[in-house]
Amino acid sequence: MMVAAGASRSTGKLTTGSTALFVCDIQERFRPIISGFPAIRGAGVLGLPVVVTEQYPERLGATVSELKEVLPEAAPVLAKTLFSMVTPAMEDFLSQNSAIRQVIICGIETHVCVMQTSLDLLDRGYEVHVLVDGASSQRPTDREAGLMRMAQSGAFLVSSEMALFQLMKDAKAPGFKEVSALVREPRPQDLLLPGLTARL
Repeated sequence: MMVAAGASRSTGKLTTGSTALFVCDIQERFRPIISGFPAIRGAGVLGLPVVVTEQYPERLGATVSELKEVLPEAAPVLAKTLFSMVTPAMEDFLSQNSAIRQVIICGIETHVCVMQTSLDLLDRGYEVHVLVDGASSQRPTDREAGLMRMAQSGAFLVSSEMALFQLMKDAKAPGFKEVSALVREPRPQDLLLPGLTARL
């Protein structure tokens, strides 16, 4: 599905009515490089559509149990063998949810599945926001290269707090207190990351 021109691509202002969260391949095989889930939990509070994929689950395992516990009940979990999340099943989801113009993406690995998904979405006219505190790779250089490549192609690099607060826009927004508490929770990567090149 193609998105009509005119989405706010120049500034990247997120709005709740047009934004979905894509969660890419956060599976058992990748457990050592998995980050926290503030954006996923925040998306549930704000009522955003959430879609989850699993890369070749027969070999790489299912979505980790900690993530399943915080996913919205309605979130579809789509199995795939393509590296990109933009599979026929995802195309069907997007066709059925035509209000979506902006996609926030997090997951594994930054330089493969997350990057290829981002490029495919950009090609289709969607605005893409990549969570730098929610995109991981096994090697720091691969992660950095993946983030740079997506930014060069027009994706916005944002943190979970940036995205969630932009979606709320106002301290009086429903869910503000709950989301604020989520982003204040300490996460392992906050203690370990000296900069963008470090592993999440």
